[in-house]
Amino acid sequence: MADEKLAWAFSFASIGEGQLDLAAFKGNVLLVTNTASFCGYTYQYEGLEKLHRAEATRGLTVIGVPSRDFNQESADNVTVKAFCETRYGVDFPLAGISHVRGPLAAPFYAWVRDTRGWQPDWNFNKVLIGRDGRVAGTFGSGDEPARGRLQEAIAAALAQAA
Repeated sequence: MADEKLAWAFSFASIGEGQLDLAAFKGNVLLVTNTASFCGYTYQYEGLEKLHRAEATRGLTVIGVPSRDFNQESADNVTVKAFCETRYGVDFPLAGISHVRGPLAAPFYAWVRDTRGWQPDWNFNKVLIGRDGRVAGTFGSGDEPARGRLQEAIAAALAQAA
């Protein structure tokens, strides 16, 4: 267990400048969601932002990871960032455009695939990371940000001690 890799070991290029280092969120619950601007599920940005704001004081951080893996995202980070901020008021952290599946998957997503046998099969799939840095659950596009089994899993993860 001492050599077990946790989510805190990973980072993404930021949608702006620099790195989005998951270690900066150590002890929080993370909801990492692969996103796209031109998808039937794009409306979930609104729910993700509401969830992020409502649960931030309890230790939840939503992280968006725009991806072109399903051919429904803009070609550059500047356009994606402007879309998210102006259309949905997104204030949660956004990674730069990243691969989320296959051999080019970002290291975080490769880790989830290798440890859980899961990878996103469409946009707005979600990975819940517990306060301990382990994967607490994986969810599909149809799992709305603040409803059903995802809401239950988030509540359980937030109830856990860091």
